[in-house]
Amino acid sequence: MRSTPSRRATATGALIAAAALLAAGIQTGTAAAVPDSSAAAPAAARVDHGALAKQLSPSQRAELIREANASKAATAKELGLGSQEKLVVRDVIQDNDGTTHTRYERTFGGLPVLGGDLVVQESKVGETESVTKASKATSAQLKTVDTAADVAPAKAESQALGAAKAAGSKKTVADRAPRKVVWMAQGKPQLAYETVVGGLQDDGTPNELHVITDASTGAKLYEWQAIETGTGNTQYSGQVTLGTAPSYTLTDTTRGNHKTYNLNHGTSGTGTLFSGSDDIWGNGNPTNVETAAADAHYGAAETWDYYKNVQGRTGIRGDGVGAYSRVHYGNNYVNAFWDDSCFCMTYGDGSGNAAPLTSLDVAAHEMTHGVTSATAGLVYSGESGGLNEATSDIMAAAVEFYSNNATDLGDYLVGEKIDINGDGTPLRYMDKPSKDGASKDAWYSGIGGVDVHYSSGPANHFFYLLSEGSGAKTINGVSYNSPTSDGLPVTGIGRDKAALIWFKALTTKFSSTTNYAAARTGTLAAAGELYGTTSAEYKAVADAWAGVNVGSRSGGGGGGTVFQNTTHVAIPDNGAAVTSSVNVTGVTGNAPSTLQVGVDITHTWRGDLVIDLVAPDGTAYRLKNSSSGDSADNVQTTYTVNASSEVANGTWKLKVQDVASQDIGTINSFKLTF
Repeated sequence: MRSTPSRRATATGALIAAAALLAAGIQTGTAAAVPDSSAAAPAAARVDHGALAKQLSPSQRAELIREANASKAATAKELGLGSQEKLVVRDVIQDNDGTTHTRYERTFGGLPVLGGDLVVQESKVGETESVTKASKATSAQLKTVDTAADVAPAKAESQALGAAKAAGSKKTVADRAPRKVVWMAQGKPQLAYETVVGGLQDDGTPNELHVITDASTGAKLYEWQAIETGTGNTQYSGQVTLGTAPSYTLTDTTRGNHKTYNLNHGTSGTGTLFSGSDDIWGNGNPTNVETAAADAHYGAAETWDYYKNVQGRTGIRGDGVGAYSRVHYGNNYVNAFWDDSCFCMTYGDGSGNAAPLTSLDVAAHEMTHGVTSATAGLVYSGESGGLNEATSDIMAAAVEFYSNNATDLGDYLVGEKIDINGDGTPLRYMDKPSKDGASKDAWYSGIGGVDVHYSSGPANHFFYLLSEGSGAKTINGVSYNSPTSDGLPVTGIGRDKAALIWFKALTTKFSSTTNYAAARTGTLAAAGELYGTTSAEYKAVADAWAGVNVGSRSGGGGGGTVFQNTTHVAIPDNGAAVTSSVNVTGVTGNAPSTLQVGVDITHTWRGDLVIDLVAPDGTAYRLKNSSSGDSADNVQTTYTVNASSEVANGTWKLKVQDVASQDIGTINSFKLTF
C-alpha cells in the first residue's frame, strides 16, 4: 500500500518471498503493449467449464508433480534445451478438461537460472500446446555463459552489506553467503552472485535484501527486497464465526490448520498461539489483544474459501497446507506483509497501536502475494512488480465481494477500513487510481520506473473497467466514475468473470518477467479459453486494456481518421536510424492531445530499439528508449502522444534506431489516428 521512499522493493521469479502493503522504492524497466485485431463480438458467453481449474486434492496435485518430475528430462529435450540445462518442477495446475499447466524453474550447469522460468501447457493426451518463457534469451546464448567466476565472493558480500546498510540494516555478515547463479531476468544471460542480507529496514519491516553482482566485473546488476510490502468480535467485520480447534486455540482445523499468533510487539519468531478458556475472541476494540487476531483469522478463512470455492485452489500453494498469521508486530508499525520464508502473514497495529492493519482486504492482499509467489512469481520490480501488486489488490476485491460481509461490503477501494491516511480515505482507488495522488491511471513507456504500489494503477484500473465498465455508477453505496485513456467507453462483463480471467492468466500465462504487454496477451488468451475468442468477454478484455493505453480496441482502432503506412522498412543491426512516413491531409487545426501512434515492429530483441515520432516541423516525441532489461520480441503497441502544439497536416515520421548488436528487425506498419 504506501510507505517511506527509503524502502526499496524488487524481486525475481521463484525468489519472491514476501509482500507488504505500503509503497517502497523506485523501480526500473519498460515494456510495450501488443495490439489485437479481433472483430466486434456477439453477446456474452457462458464460461467453458472445461477451461476452469480443477479443484485438486493435495494427493492429486502431488501425483501430477510426481509425473512432471518423472518426465522433466524428456520435456527439456522436447523444448530444445541444452545438455547443461535442467528443469525443476515448481507448480502444476490442471483444468477440468484435462489440460495441464506445468511451471518450471531452470538450472544451467547446476546453477539456478534466475529469470529462466517457463510454463508448458499440454493437452489431455500430453501434446504440448504452448510454452510461456520469462526470458527470450535462447539456449544458444545460455550455452555461452562461463561458470567460472573472476570476482571473489567476498566482494559480492561487501557490496550486498553496503546496499542493506543503506536500507537500514545493521547486519555485518550476510544471512546467505554469495552463491553463483545465472542471471537471465534482464537481457542476455551472465554469471553472477546472489547474496542475501537480513536485519530490519528503517521502518521496522524485516529486511531480506537480495543483491545480484556480476561475477566477471563485480558490478551490481540488480537488487530486490524480498519482503514485499501487502465467533470473533472483529474490529472491521463485526461478529463472525471463526474456525477454531476444540481446545480453544486460534487453529482452523478445516482450513489447513491455519494458526494465528501474538507477537506481543516483537519483530521475530512465531509468537504465542492465541488460546483461551472459551471460543469467544476479542470484543471489537483494538485495546483487546484478541480483536486483531479475530480479524486476521477471519480474513485468512475467507481468503482460503474464495480460492478453494471459486478458483479451485486449496491453500496458497495449492497443497492444502494453511499458512499462519502473526499480529501485534512491532510498535506503532503501520504496515502488513507476507513472507515466504515463514509462509505467514504479519500485521502491525498501526499508528498509536490503535488501528491494526487486519481488515479483510488487507488479509486477502497479503495472502495473494503468497499465491503469486507460488505461481507466476512476478518480479517485484518494474512493470511485473506493478502487476504483482495489482494482483493482490484485484484478488482482495474479489474476496471482499465474495465474503459479502454486512459490516465490510465489497468495493473497489483498497484499505478503506484501516485509515492509514488519517482522513478516512482509502489507500488506493481502482476506478481512477490517480485519485490517491501517486498511482497511474494508464500505461506509458516510463511506468516501469514508478514504485510498484503506484505502477499497479493501470492493472487495477483495467480490472475495474473489465468488471464494471467506464463512467459514473454507485455500487454498494460507493460512487465511482472511471475514465478511459482513449476517451471511448468500456462495457463491463462483471467482476466474477473478470476475476476468473485474471486468475487463469496469473496461474497459466504469466511468468516472472510478465509486463503490461504480456499481461494483455495472457488475459486475452485466458478469456479465449474460458469464453471463446469471438465472445463479448474477449472483446471486453481488449477494450479494457485499450482503456488504460495497453494495445488497441477489439475492432483494431479507437475511432477517428487513420493515416497508415504498411511498407516494410528494414532496421539495420546497430546501425543508422530509419523512418516510415505518413502524409496527413484534410485535418483542421492542430493534432490532438491524445494522438494515437500505432507501431508494429518485428524485432528479436526490442530492448535495442529507440523509437521516436517526428512531427512535420521536425519535433521529436520519444515513444520508447532502449533498455538492456527489455528482452522480449517485437514492438506492437499504440502509444498516446500529446501533439496539440503541432499542426496536424504534413508528413509525420516514425524514426527507429537499433543501438546494440546481434539483433535485426523490420518496421511492418506505422499509423496515426486523429
